[in-house]
Amino acid sequence: MAPEYAMEGLFSVKSDVFSFGVILLEIISGKRNSGFYLTEHAKTLLAHAWQLRNEGHELEFVDPLLTEQCPTSEFLRCIHIALLCVQEDPAERPTMSNVVVLLGSESIELPEPSKPAFSVGRAAHHIDQSVPEDPSVNQLTLSGISAR
Repeated sequence: MAPEYAMEGLFSVKSDVFSFGVILLEIISGKRNSGFYLTEHAKTLLAHAWQLRNEGHELEFVDPLLTEQCPTSEFLRCIHIALLCVQEDPAERPTMSNVVVLLGSESIELPEPSKPAFSVGRAAHHIDQSVPEDPSVNQLTLSGISAR
């Protein structure tokens, strides 16, 4: 889900582009974005792809089962396009029609993507150790509801 929709309820055609970029990264890596925060790599699949690309290790992101199916250059191009789709600023994301053109043509030079939106991971909550174990005076519990 695009962060601008998740956080502010703003939806546009660029929200679909964001989702497509996430799905493309999931296909290439063989990993799901949801639950990726449980790994030691990064807080999100997007952050992991961004980190590996900046380090020049994009091929570590690719699912080993796929490497025999497709030329390396196609994987690198798809990762690059996916990172264009998940940029933090929706205005910087390409339109879906532009994505189709970029995927279909190897001769078009790709612009450099800016930082992806990392806010799609789950936030870890800090537990205050100074609070007594049983904060309830009358054995009732309070639940706080917060949106993801």
